[in-house]
Amino acid sequence: MTTAVADRTLNAVDRCDRCGAQAYVRVVLESSGGELLFCGHHARAVEATLRPMTSDWHDETGRLQEKEPALAD
Repeated sequence: MTTAVADRTLNAVDRCDRCGAQAYVRVVLESSGGELLFCGHHARAVEATLRPMTSDWHDETGRLQEKEPALAD
C-alpha cells in the first residue's frame, strides 16, 4: 500500500463495504494490508471487533457535522 492512498481524504466515490453509503472511515488491516471502507454507522458497529486488527483507523465522521457555506444571492 502506498502512503498516498492511506492519507487521501475520502470522497463521495468511496462507498461503505457493508451498505454502499458514502464511506467516512477507512480501515487498514495489519495482517494483509487490505483496506475496508465503512459509513459511520457500520464503522461504529464493527469497531470493537476490527480495531485490534488494524494498522490504521482513518475516521472522517467529523465531516458529517460540518455545515455547507451559505450561497450568496
